[in-house]
Amino acid sequence: MSRKFIYLVIGIGILFLCACPAQAFTAKNLDIVVQDNGDARITFNYALNWYEYVAVFARIADPGTELKKALEGNYGKNVDVIATTGNQVEILVHDYASRTVKDNRTTLNTPVLSFRSAEKVLETYWFAPLIDVDFSPELTRVVFPDGFMQQYNNQIEIPALSHTLN
Repeated sequence: MSRKFIYLVIGIGILFLCACPAQAFTAKNLDIVVQDNGDARITFNYALNWYEYVAVFARIADPGTELKKALEGNYGKNVDVIATTGNQVEILVHDYASRTVKDNRTTLNTPVLSFRSAEKVLETYWFAPLIDVDFSPELTRVVFPDGFMQQYNNQIEIPALSHTLN
């Protein structure tokens, strides 16, 4: 093969990578497990390919830290990052749900959880026009201590929930 052909193939490959919008982030599953004391263990699964990870998230920050900052800033709650991998963040949000007891019955109230602000923050980066982001988890499950579960599909905003424990 001639060098010109190899350079042409490499050049076309680079143009393809630069010209095609990349799906920089795809939310897969969001599990919110509310505990008796109102804390919540949240597991967020997402998809990135190698190009997306290197070109985007490696330059921004650790996704676990970013999620922690967003939740602490928006909700004023203490958040601990339990684990972060290439496609999952697991955190503990202290006092995520408010807890009330009336007539010996405990009710837990969760706040609205929205990813709209995450989209707006990402739009401020220089590479925003080159990417297509989907922060709406394909499946969201909110599980209460008594096993009651509420499920949502492809919603960018999870509504507030109120559940009285059995």
